[in-house]
Amino acid sequence: QVQLVESGGGLVQPGGSLRLSCAASGSGFSRYVMAWYRQAPGKQRELVATIATGTSTYYVDSMKGRFTISRDNAKNTVYLQMNSLKPEDTAVYYCNRAGALWSWGQGTQVTVSS
Repeated sequence: QVQLVESGGGLVQPGGSLRLSCAASGSGFSRYVMAWYRQAPGKQRELVATIATGTSTYYVDSMKGRFTISRDNAKNTVYLQMNSLKPEDTAVYYCNRAGALWSWGQGTQVTVSS
C-alpha cells in the first residue's frame, strides 16, 4: 500500500507563496498520474491540479496562472508551487493518485491570512 506524506504548508499573508511537497512510498510512482486536492473548512475535498507521467498538467480554472504542479520521479515526489495566494486558498492540501485511488495522507494545512 502506498503511503503519502505531504509537507510544506503554513501560515502566509495574502499574495504570498508556498511550495508543497508530497512523498510517496512504494514503487511504480512514475507510472501514475498524480494530483493535488484540497479541502477547505466545511467544504468537500476538491481537485486542484494533476500531472501526467510526463509533463502534461491540468489546473482547475481558479488555480491557473497561480499554481504550478511538478514531479520528480527519481524522488517519488510531487510538488505544488502556490503563488499569489488568497484567503480562499486556505485549506488542507492533499496529494493522491489521480482519481484518489490511494489512501489519503494526513495532508498539510495552508492558511492564508493577514
